[in-house]
Amino acid sequence: MSAERPEDHESAYELFQRGQALIASRHHAQAAIVLARAARQEPGKGSILEALGRAYYNSGQRVQAAETFSALLEIDPSAHYAHYALGQSLKHLGKPREAWTHLRLAVALAPHSALYQGALARIRPPDASDDSSPKDRLSASG
Repeated sequence: MSAERPEDHESAYELFQRGQALIASRHHAQAAIVLARAARQEPGKGSILEALGRAYYNSGQRVQAAETFSALLEIDPSAHYAHYALGQSLKHLGKPREAWTHLRLAVALAPHSALYQGALARIRPPDASDDSSPKDRLSASG
């Protein structure tokens, strides 16, 4: 006979609310566990995916954060925060080219966001990548 726990019957909304409370109290890893359960119950719910992505990101789970924000962008390609957060996740995963693309999209979708503009300013655009050798740079400069 299996013992049922009360939390086994929580609705997606209840799990979402509990996850948000855990995020607010900075318990990001625990929030990710709760919000992942909510996401399984409501897989296409953007608000749950955004909160789950935040919880993953803030608990240092950057791969899961990137996957979650990518899933959110499949649902809503114009979600500027998802582009920003995916860009930040990719930057921490050592993928600056992909990060720049999403940060640029975030700025384009929300041009008045100082947060997005600042993040974009701190990353080199793909065409600014330095593929030349130091000798080539010296000879090109003079």
